[in-house]
Amino acid sequence: MRILLVVYDNDSYIHWFPQGLAYIAAVLKQEGYEVEIYNQDVHHYPNEHLTSYLDRNKFDIIGVSIIAGYYQYKKLLEISRAIEKSNQRPEHFILGGHGPSPEPEYFLGKTNADIVVMGEGENTVLELFDTLANHGSLKDVKGIAYRNGTQVVVNPRRDLIKDIDAIPWPAYDLFPIEYYRLLRMPHCSSSDFVMPLLSGRGCTFKCNFCYRMDKGFRPRSAEAIIEEIQYLQQDFAISYIAFSDELLMSSKQRTVEICEAFLRAGLKIKWDCNGRLNYATSDILSIMKKAGCVFINYGIEAYDNEVLKKMNKALVIKQIDRGIDATLSAGISPGLNMLFGHIGDNKQTLSAAVKFLIKHDDGAQMRTIRPVTPYPGSPLYYYAIEKGMIKGVDDFYENKHLNADLFAVNFTKLSEEELYSELAYANIMLVENYFENKKKRMVSQIKDLYYSRDTSFRGFRQS
Repeated sequence: MRILLVVYDNDSYIHWFPQGLAYIAAVLKQEGYEVEIYNQDVHHYPNEHLTSYLDRNKFDIIGVSIIAGYYQYKKLLEISRAIEKSNQRPEHFILGGHGPSPEPEYFLGKTNADIVVMGEGENTVLELFDTLANHGSLKDVKGIAYRNGTQVVVNPRRDLIKDIDAIPWPAYDLFPIEYYRLLRMPHCSSSDFVMPLLSGRGCTFKCNFCYRMDKGFRPRSAEAIIEEIQYLQQDFAISYIAFSDELLMSSKQRTVEICEAFLRAGLKIKWDCNGRLNYATSDILSIMKKAGCVFINYGIEAYDNEVLKKMNKALVIKQIDRGIDATLSAGISPGLNMLFGHIGDNKQTLSAAVKFLIKHDDGAQMRTIRPVTPYPGSPLYYYAIEKGMIKGVDDFYENKHLNADLFAVNFTKLSEEELYSELAYANIMLVENYFENKKKRMVSQIKDLYYSRDTSFRGFRQS
C-alpha cells in the first residue's frame, strides 16, 4: 500500500517539526510500507495543489493529523474538500491527533474521512493498516472510530505503549530537516540549528483546561534521549534542542537524572523545556544550567490562589514567586504563561498577573495574556456543557472557538464588553513594556558603539 501523510500549512514562516506524524511514518516505514510526506507547510501549497497531486499520483491511504485549534479545524475542512475533489481519492482517508480524538463521530461527519485514530497512534496504525491491507474487519481494531455506511462505530480505546523507548525515532529522513531546523527559540543564536525532541509522554498533573490524549506519564530513558540528540548533532548539525513534551520537569529526581546523564556524556547542547515551579529550586536549576538549559517554559496560568485552585494547577503564589526568582538567579530565562477568563477570574486577578509579568520580564520573549479555552476532551469543556455554556462540539467549533485570542466561553462574572476591555488594556501594557525595554537596550548599544567604540557590534538588526 502507498501511504501519503499530509503536513498542513499553518501560515508560519518556519513551522514546527511535525513530530507526531514523523513517529507514525517511522513505524510504518519499519514495517515495510511505502510512505510519502506531503509538505504543504514548507511550500505553502494552496489546497488545490493537493487535489492536483492526488490526481497525478495514486495512493491507497491518505492521513492527516490535526490539533484542536480553531485554525487547524478550518484547515482540516479545506484539506478534506481538496481530497474529496480528486478523481483519485485514496480508498482510505484517515484522521489522527488531538483534534478528532475526543469527538471522532463529529470529525468523521464534517470531513467525510473514513477512520479516526484515537489517541496514541503507533500500535493502532500498524494493526489498522494490516487489517486494511488484508481486507479484514475493523470491528476488532482498538483505538479507532470508523464509518460503516451511514453509521459511525467507535471501538474501545487502546492501552498506551508502556515502553516508549521501543518506539522508533521519528522518520527524520523523510522530512526536510534543513527547513525545520531553522526554528527560532529563546536564546538561540543566529548560527544555531534547532529541533524539537520528546523526553517522555504525558504529564503528572491534571489541570482542568488541558486536553491530554494520553493519561499518566511515561518517561524515556536518559540514554535513549542522549542517543537521539547525538544523532541529530551528527547528521543535521543540531545545536539546540527544544524539548516539546508536556513536562520534562516531572519530578526533581527525573530532572536531575537527565541533567547528570547529559553531563556524564559530555553533551554540548543548548536546550529548553516545559517545567513546573513546584520543582524549581536553586539546586535543581543549577544542574539544569550546567547541563545546557537556557529557557524553561512555565505554565503559571494565574497569579491568584483561588483561581489556581479552580484550575486544579496544584500550585500556589508562594511557589510561583520562589521558583521564578530562583530561575532568574540561576541564569535561566523563564517563560511566563498566563491565561485569563477562568472561573473566579476578575479585574483584580488580571491586574496581578500583568504586574507579575512586567516585574519578571527579562526580554527573552514577548508575553501576552490569552483567553482560557475549554477544548473538547478537557474537564473544563464538559463543565461548560454541563452549565449550558456550550451545546456540544458543533457549537464549540462552529460558533464559539473562532480565534484563540478571543473568548470561546466567559467563565467570569464580567460582561463580555468588560472582559475584552480589561484584556485589551492588560496586553497593551505588556506589549508597551516589552518594546520600551527593547528600545532601552538598543539605545544602550548605540552609546556603547559610538562612545566606547564597541568593535563587537554587528549592525542594527531585528531579533
